[in-house]
Amino acid sequence: MKIQPLLVFTRACLFTGLVCSGRATEMPTGPEILKDLREFREMGRVLHIAAHPDDENTQQITYFSLGRHYQTAYLSITRGDGGQNEIGPEFNAELGLARTQELLEARRIDGGHQFFTRALDFGYSKSHAETLRMWNHHEILGDVVRVIRRFRPDVITTVFSPVPGTTHGHHTASAILAVEAFKLAGDPQAYPEHFADGLTPWRPTRIFTGAGRGGGTPDPARGLLRIELGGNDEVTGESFTAIASRSRARHITQFGFPTGTGGGRWSGGNPAAMLQFADGEPATNDVMDGIDTTWARIPGGAAIGRAAGDIIAAFNPQNPAASIPALLSLRTRLAALPADPIVEEKQAQLDRILQACLGLTAMTTVANAEAVPGESLQLQHSVQLRTTTPVRWLSIRYPLADHTTPVTTDLNSRQPVNRGDRVVLPAGTPVSQPYWLREATLPGRFQVAETRLIGLPENPPAFPVEFHFEVGGQTFVVSTEPVQVLTRPDRPDKFRRLDVVAPVKLHFSSPVRVFTPRASGPVVVELEANRAGSTGTLHLDLPAGWTATPASQPFQLAALGERARFTFTVTAPAQIASFDLGAHVEISGQTFNTTRAVIDYDHLPYQLLQPPALTRAVSVDLATRGRAIGYLPGAGDSVATCIEQMGYTVTTLHGADLTPGKLAAFDAVVIGVRAFNERRDLAAHLPGLLAWVEAGGTVIAQYNRPNGLATPQLGPYQLSIAGSAPALRVTDENSPVSFLQPDHPALTTPNRIGPADFEGWVQERGAYYPSSWDHDRYTPLLAMNDPGEAPLTSSVLVAAHGQGHYVYTGLAFFRQLPAGVPGAYRLFANLVSLGK
Repeated sequence: MKIQPLLVFTRACLFTGLVCSGRATEMPTGPEILKDLREFREMGRVLHIAAHPDDENTQQITYFSLGRHYQTAYLSITRGDGGQNEIGPEFNAELGLARTQELLEARRIDGGHQFFTRALDFGYSKSHAETLRMWNHHEILGDVVRVIRRFRPDVITTVFSPVPGTTHGHHTASAILAVEAFKLAGDPQAYPEHFADGLTPWRPTRIFTGAGRGGGTPDPARGLLRIELGGNDEVTGESFTAIASRSRARHITQFGFPTGTGGGRWSGGNPAAMLQFADGEPATNDVMDGIDTTWARIPGGAAIGRAAGDIIAAFNPQNPAASIPALLSLRTRLAALPADPIVEEKQAQLDRILQACLGLTAMTTVANAEAVPGESLQLQHSVQLRTTTPVRWLSIRYPLADHTTPVTTDLNSRQPVNRGDRVVLPAGTPVSQPYWLREATLPGRFQVAETRLIGLPENPPAFPVEFHFEVGGQTFVVSTEPVQVLTRPDRPDKFRRLDVVAPVKLHFSSPVRVFTPRASGPVVVELEANRAGSTGTLHLDLPAGWTATPASQPFQLAALGERARFTFTVTAPAQIASFDLGAHVEISGQTFNTTRAVIDYDHLPYQLLQPPALTRAVSVDLATRGRAIGYLPGAGDSVATCIEQMGYTVTTLHGADLTPGKLAAFDAVVIGVRAFNERRDLAAHLPGLLAWVEAGGTVIAQYNRPNGLATPQLGPYQLSIAGSAPALRVTDENSPVSFLQPDHPALTTPNRIGPADFEGWVQERGAYYPSSWDHDRYTPLLAMNDPGEAPLTSSVLVAAHGQGHYVYTGLAFFRQLPAGVPGAYRLFANLVSLGK
């Protein structure tokens, strides 16, 4: 009897055998295969839900996954795009991609699956109501329902309480969504559009929420359950606490690189979870009370469970191949069961176990991990069998190319079999881009046109490859994708996944371009050839009211990597506004419009982003004074580039440059975000900077975080940001702003600042405002507050120091200036113009 081909996958990998999102993986050992067999026999499933990367309880995931062999998953409502980056300059979408990969790294350690919704992390929120409004409550609730229907858990646990409290609004909202989705996932009338993607209704048995975590108090009357989470991994002997600690420590963009027991690691010897019963069937002793976690829950499945138990009892870790006949027999029985999503997942899991017992690896490599649509891929396939079980390699199938290459080779356990093949990458293959970033972002959430992908952590393979084998009379399929073998011994990622790229990369010379209304100015687009002989036409994409000459320009790039710059004269409209300007090229009837960004950290696989090439064009009535600005970078931002667009010459400074003599040529010095946290050369040189201010200079210090200040002194006079970080911020970007000193030069010269200048701000007004300051020395300029709160007056503090000025501001200029907010440019111009 022939068994229908099944695609092999693992919990943490997109494909089996050798590569996992760039990570090299070894064939499982005998004890690891035995653990996988026990997991195959176990049918319990747990879904863990919270708001962000780094919110998850890795101890709980480790215990349920590795300790009880349940299929365990973490649903992070967001990808952490609105947070801060402790190790580099990435913000927004790039930070979200890095944190996505950190979560996948964490799951590879603690054994869990990973899911996401389309919700955008829009920064700190003080209210769950604001959060749900920003995310679009109905849409993101549907995403949580979708993940429940996809994963089909028996039990749901949340990190946080749905009762509003003092925590982040995203936290509370994540628990509210979980409780609501629990009620809806089994209702066939709720979100019926899911069924077109192959999902079916599913109602979990019960849901627990965080016992008072972030809101409310634990309620014993409703049912509290304490679960001991201690134990040791059966393969390595490592404690679950240590595994959870290593998992959590992967959140490096959040915590920084761990040292000692830091980095947000778990500690403690006998951890436990306190769970608040929320809905469903009550439980008294265990999360799985009354739930059949055996194969008997599947019609006709009891025999499968008994057979799996027999294989486990007879399994010899020193000779896994001895179990192959029993596994093949079990595979036949499994194929006879009625169609069921969990059975299909178990079929794939069993195939992975069978592959491991066979010692069978299959790999496809390419010389270059970047391919252009329409070109040929020179593929090198390598298959190796490490047992004496007869296995025949039947064929190689390329689903996207609709092509199969016959092989028909009997494998020999003594040597690998290598084969080359050439296949054309279809001309219509889209360039690689994380699926949630392919369409323009909506307020509060991503758009995803290919709805079947919603919930997945990352893209499926750009060009899947299937190896078809025959073993014991059954067809056996190993699914993989082309990878490039990397030669960087210092890196843990040994392979890079194939990315589809455009023949030409587009790049604007500046991410933002400032215009005076009705004025014209140059916009420069740079092209770089990803392939030699790229010839076509370059066009600008302009919003209504903007014009450009010429309308298009031809280009010809003869050599790989050749660059050329093209200048368009763009004229701004009369009104004050900001818009995205785009560009695209036409090559042989195809249109490409992407630029390129790379995330390349040692702790993560190489990540390529190819978003549309855009520059933010700002039409603003802007006056400036002075010409030269020194910029002392902090944690990383693009403010210096934005200042250049205002007409200033900007020079990057180092700590040793902060002396009156070296600063004499500058009209102002701007200090980058979190410089007082990150720089180790600021504290010793701050006196020199303040001496320059005293002699007539102007300094604008941008926000810092209260924890981890490498330079505790924040200004020439007493100034502190200690205190409750959530309370010292204004998260409502539309919060009304009052002018405390309307005639102060910072609000009048050279631009008269008014309420209109605070329209169109993004994400927030600002964060980490000073909690105390010398009221005799610093002058507060503005008052603002979130709804229902008292006004905060320290968003901009200006001190006269000798003949100069020192400004400390928590306003989010690092977000507003790149976003092209006109009023932010006018206010910032006034700050750097103080004293001029």
